[in-house]
Amino acid sequence: MKIRRHVLKLASIGLAATINISSCSSEAQQAALPAGSTVVALGDSLTYGYGASSETAYPTVLTELTTWTVINAGINGDTSADVLARVEDIAKQAPDLVLLGVGGNDVLQRIPPETTRANINATVDTLKSANIDVFLIAEPYFSTSALFGKASDNPIYEEIAKDKELPLYSGGWSTILSDDTLKSDRIHANAAGYRQFAEGLYEYLKEEGIAQ
Repeated sequence: MKIRRHVLKLASIGLAATINISSCSSEAQQAALPAGSTVVALGDSLTYGYGASSETAYPTVLTELTTWTVINAGINGDTSADVLARVEDIAKQAPDLVLLGVGGNDVLQRIPPETTRANINATVDTLKSANIDVFLIAEPYFSTSALFGKASDNPIYEEIAKDKELPLYSGGWSTILSDDTLKSDRIHANAAGYRQFAEGLYEYLKEEGIAQ
């Protein structure tokens, strides 16, 4: 297993951001998913697109960029336990790929990190047992200071990615939620922020060989 780090430059509405991207995967990249493949974006309000609209949520933008069918399975307020409770239904849909981003609400609700880690691990195990590929998306650790300043990734995602040998897209949300021009409130993106996230994720998926 090898940890690879990429740095890419993103530009959105004249703004540039540098995002550090980490993945924990094997040397061989996965085969690219063809147009029309079914991808589920599974998560919370950041997946749902809270603070903007369904047309500007990141799964919708990612559909435009990839020509995949990206299903928005984000629910406002979902914790890692909530996602775990509905992952069986997601697995039954047999998508080609799941983009998993959840855990921010766990921090806000002061759920112990060990519980969050266990729930995400169980979610990943359920999907893997159904032979569904999973890409993990890091979410910020919302400390009190982070709500008013620079957000940073919760370290549990890198730990989970290493343990489960998952590709990890890191730094996307933390970069956007550290920029007031890309936020609708203290913990959610606006339309420009969701688009920038989708564009950054798309570049990462191309780096991993899963998108063209």
